[in-house]
Amino acid sequence: MEGIKCVLLDIEGTVCPISFVKEKLFPYALNALPDVLASKWDSKEFKSYRDAFPADARGSPSALQAHVEDLTQRDVKAAYLKNLQGYLWETGYKTGAYSTPLFADVLPKLKEWNDAGIKLAIYSSGSVFAQKLLFGHVQSAAGQKKARGESENQDPLSKATVGGKARLDDAQPQPEDVQYLISDWFDTTNAGPKMEYSSYDMIRVVLEITAQEVLFLSDNVKECDAAIAAGMRSLIVDRPGNAPLPDWDSDKLSIVKSLEDVHIKYQE
Repeated sequence: MEGIKCVLLDIEGTVCPISFVKEKLFPYALNALPDVLASKWDSKEFKSYRDAFPADARGSPSALQAHVEDLTQRDVKAAYLKNLQGYLWETGYKTGAYSTPLFADVLPKLKEWNDAGIKLAIYSSGSVFAQKLLFGHVQSAAGQKKARGESENQDPLSKATVGGKARLDDAQPQPEDVQYLISDWFDTTNAGPKMEYSSYDMIRVVLEITAQEVLFLSDNVKECDAAIAAGMRSLIVDRPGNAPLPDWDSDKLSIVKSLEDVHIKYQE
């Protein structure tokens, strides 16, 4: 693949397992929310998150709790929910309750692309704040090896936990901050919905390169189609634990199982 100047990456199901988000991050936020609502409901710190919710959901702590639980169960990508989740996840990251288990091929490839002068950007339904937390607390190489199973690309959460809880006999190495690899961060607030081509056109403008110079990687066929409609190039990433892929136009979209399968010709 020639002429690529930027790789634009989805997160969930592309660079880290869906299971980490749905089995670790989502439950943590729901468990943390009642204490936050009880102690910070009227605080200046929490007010902006509370007031972003619809009026009928912010009438009382119990109403907001119920609304958040409903949205989380349905995996609704509402910006106000994603902002609140990022706020709640921060404590978990900082206290070491969890760290991000990237797939084994991801970090080496991101570093390779960065060293080759390829710009790296993130586009996720999670808030930019949450994205930076995720990349700011990545499992170290030692932690990745402990978490991996027999396959290099196995879901790294699958052997890191027992019954959804971290194994107490496994000492957890300090996480690594790899935010320096990412030059630009996009979410549904600053770019727009991920299934609309106009969002990708907005991203292209911010990146200040042509659409054909951007490669978008995602596990979501509709997102890839939207990127292609905006003139970008795109590949579907099919990871362990992802939902089965729906029908897609194989003449327009190809599948990769790993970032190692993405071959970019570097400029001299």
